[in-house]
Amino acid sequence: MNVKQLDLSRRTIALAAALIGTVSLVIGAHAALNMRAIDAAKAVSTDQITGSIGQTSRLALVIGNGHYPDASAPLTQSINDARALSSSLRKNGFDVDMVEDATKDDMVRAVGRLKSRIKRDTVVMLFFGGYGVQAGRESYMLPVDAVIWKESDVRRQGVSIDGVIDMMKEQGAKAKLVVVDASRRNPYERRFRSYSHGLAPISASDNALILSSASPGKVVDDGKGEHSVLVSEFLNNLSAKGSAESVFNKTRVAISRASEGDQVPTVSSSLLEDVHFGEAGG
Repeated sequence: MNVKQLDLSRRTIALAAALIGTVSLVIGAHAALNMRAIDAAKAVSTDQITGSIGQTSRLALVIGNGHYPDASAPLTQSINDARALSSSLRKNGFDVDMVEDATKDDMVRAVGRLKSRIKRDTVVMLFFGGYGVQAGRESYMLPVDAVIWKESDVRRQGVSIDGVIDMMKEQGAKAKLVVVDASRRNPYERRFRSYSHGLAPISASDNALILSSASPGKVVDDGKGEHSVLVSEFLNNLSAKGSAESVFNKTRVAISRASEGDQVPTVSSSLLEDVHFGEAGG
């Protein structure tokens, strides 16, 4: 082998070695990037899992309507009830959106805010204190700016309780708790040719618990206390904590006994699991 051939062989070997080194670096870098991507994916997956375990959110929409222009006097208890209940629910871990003397727009916006925040693991509570009217076998919460002259006005100007419950269900709420203190003799009843007193039965859709201040079709008079009879008893039982179903049923029994059967609240339940006040995660 002459000198030129030897020099060429050395160059060929050097080039081959350099090429092999480059390929190795590329393979190593690619492997490192893959490992980083896998690690990152694991981290995201872990964050998502740990963020969803044991973190049941609790939301409440509390509406207290007291100043209706067509009423002879304001419903002062409704405002007091909404404030006291909001305070108690916050102590029990609920994120409360409270609205006082809500117009139709106020109520629609409040329901929209609630809808946007409901997730699959959310326990949701709705409270309404004020005037309620049934129309077409459905119960409606009336805003303070409602102008009611006939039954069709109720459907147009009111907010359907069943509609709000259906929204909670469609959003996938874990459980739905509803307290309606609206079985009052309202100022619009004489304007209807055919009028149905009180509220219609409120259906407890899947995994729901509903408490209404009187039996369907019945009306109750407000007492002279700071709070309505329903909310007074409900707050008493809520402070003792326990399961939601127990709180609702104890409230119903206490009011029925105290009124000697004149006022019998309605409790309707389709709960599939225990929901507790004052305990995280249920």
